[in-house]
Amino acid sequence: MQPGVMILNANTKRETGKVAQLGNIQAAKSVSDIIRSTLGPRSMLKMLLDPMGGIVMTNDGNCILREVDVSHPAAKSMIELSRAQDEEVGDGTTSVIILSGEILGAAEPLLQRNFHPTVIVRGYTKALQKALDTCETICRTVDVDNLEELRGIVMTAIGTKFSSRWGDMMVDMAIKAVKRVVIKHDNHTEVDIKRYCRIEKIPGGELTDCKVLDGVMFNKDVTHNKMRRKIVKPRVMLLDCPLEYKKGESTTNVEIMNDEDFNSLLRQEEEYVENICAQIVALKPDIVITEKGVSDLAQHYLVKANITAFRRLRKSDMNRVARVTGATIVNRTDEVQESDIGTKCGVFEVRKIGDEYFSFLEECEDATACTILLRGGSKDVLNEIERNLQDAMQVVRNVVYDPKMLPGGGATELAIATAIEKSIDDIDDVSKWAFAAVGSAMEVIPRTLGENCGANVVRLMADLRSKHWNGNSSWGINGLTGEPADMYKLNIWEPFVVKTQTLKTAIESSCLILRIDDVVSGTRRAKK
Repeated sequence: MQPGVMILNANTKRETGKVAQLGNIQAAKSVSDIIRSTLGPRSMLKMLLDPMGGIVMTNDGNCILREVDVSHPAAKSMIELSRAQDEEVGDGTTSVIILSGEILGAAEPLLQRNFHPTVIVRGYTKALQKALDTCETICRTVDVDNLEELRGIVMTAIGTKFSSRWGDMMVDMAIKAVKRVVIKHDNHTEVDIKRYCRIEKIPGGELTDCKVLDGVMFNKDVTHNKMRRKIVKPRVMLLDCPLEYKKGESTTNVEIMNDEDFNSLLRQEEEYVENICAQIVALKPDIVITEKGVSDLAQHYLVKANITAFRRLRKSDMNRVARVTGATIVNRTDEVQESDIGTKCGVFEVRKIGDEYFSFLEECEDATACTILLRGGSKDVLNEIERNLQDAMQVVRNVVYDPKMLPGGGATELAIATAIEKSIDDIDDVSKWAFAAVGSAMEVIPRTLGENCGANVVRLMADLRSKHWNGNSSWGINGLTGEPADMYKLNIWEPFVVKTQTLKTAIESSCLILRIDDVVSGTRRAKK
């Protein structure tokens, strides 16, 4: 017999076949066990120390896994799931990891009985289709303009978070902020929270001081202490050019032949700045904001003309100011027209909060951007509230895009599990066992909700299964008491897009990990 040939490096570790598959499943289950206790209204917080020595306290699945450092490739792909879920729909990051870990765990006994991974994947794909069909059957459409219904939906998302104690205030802030940035075009709706909803966190004060401004604020003071700090109905000019003489890109050499040349150079620079300021003053603005610098000479001319100036404002802040004031950001002062001046702002004022100065542009008419001002005891509290508020705003955005809802509290998962169980006999081939395994894995969400409340899980699940089998598809778990409850009466709803995205991500990623039969991890020798 011919001896085997070593192709891989001697340092390389290689796992093949069933060993690799079972190893991947164990890694995925370990990741899901990390955040299992953070699901539901009775969830626990996790405290994480980052490499820089900072502390993160949160129960947001994506935030926890982002801070955890793992080496196993399957565990890394699981962590990517929560990131994808967060970017796509903004909520359900914990559910998707728990569900994915359980679905992979359900494949373990099948693999040990020598089921081929492609057979399991086929069964899982059929189960996903059945789950999506069930969601379509039990969903209901809500009226986006009905504030009470919308509040109930957002309350469900915030109820599982740290900030649920100030739930009503948070819900109202999220709804107000998102409704402000909604722009309806002829054939689609634009809701850009990332660009036009700025969250400004200022430690100090109380959480009840948090509010959504009907305008924007930015962390800047006026450039000259003689400039006005409060203006009613200001005319705002936005510039993208420096109000100072042009500097050379790198090294600039000037050859001077006589002593007058140097003075003429300085005079040209001063004339250039004076010319720019004259073009600005001609349009009679009250506030000039630029992304670049403002020289001392320019400040002098602007103060003489009673104009307030700000310099080095971020591009993102400039875009928000342009949205609320109706101004246009102009690149050259000689091109500014009357139509580029913003006049929609009601009041401009500079206020001191804590140790820093903040500029407010408020009482803007038809503002399509906003700043959310958060106050709180410490930086950690503010960071957690910001994460909660982001989730709440994403939920409102999802409802505006697609106003379909599904019952919460684990009711949807139980309805899917029941539907799968009822239709097992419709599948003739051997993939029906994998199909059934997804049904039993779905019950992990209501079971975990019950465990986190300290309920008698066995009795609770038996009770809920019998109700769902008899057609009561809206029954789930009251996350506060751990008792069975009708979600219609409790008014606990989850956005359709969040739930369907969770199912798709969890099942498709499980299929992907199951099809891996070879894991090669090698250390490349360091080059000398």
